[in-house]
Amino acid sequence: MTKRDQAEDSTDTAASVPPPTPVASRADARVNRERILTAAREVFSESGPEASLNEIARRAAVGPGTLYRHFPNRQALMVAIVKDRVTALSRLADALCESHTPDDALAAWFAALLAHARLHQGMGVVAMLGETVDFGIDCHRIVLDAADTVLSRAQREGTARTDVDAGDLVQLVAGIALATTRDDGPSRPERLLGLVLDSAHAAAGTTPAP
Repeated sequence: MTKRDQAEDSTDTAASVPPPTPVASRADARVNRERILTAAREVFSESGPEASLNEIARRAAVGPGTLYRHFPNRQALMVAIVKDRVTALSRLADALCESHTPDDALAAWFAALLAHARLHQGMGVVAMLGETVDFGIDCHRIVLDAADTVLSRAQREGTARTDVDAGDLVQLVAGIALATTRDDGPSRPERLLGLVLDSAHAAAGTTPAP
């Protein structure tokens, strides 16, 4: 077979294979993005904010080029992780209020907030405190609104003090997260959170909030 024949055969073969449809391409992109985020959560949790992006790509089973097409730099990747978790916190507050007692919902949501705040050696605190990072959404406001959802329900039921507001508790949880970034286990952060929540509980016989 001549080189010209080989070229023509190659052209015919390529022409016989239909290109991927835009829908398939978008679906593949979404799958790759989720795989990258899943791998990034694992790697950042293990190695902190300076973890290897190449290791994240390897665990996600994608090439570095695919990772950088979705997330052009380290901050973009971490912002995406924090944004997803903040959105999940908002949904969790509503779900807990539907399925748990006021006190249990309050405790469970603030435990989730503490886990988020300690994310990747304190990266989650940035969103909680409204620092100047563009997350594309107002993470600080979302966190405060979700905190108020669980707290105000407990206050209406008379199980939480009415002189405490959501911002107070969020600030205290942020402080715990920053103070325990080097604690490997959850025992100290959980114990400190328990002290905060105990202080927020209303005394017996307290009049519920209107």
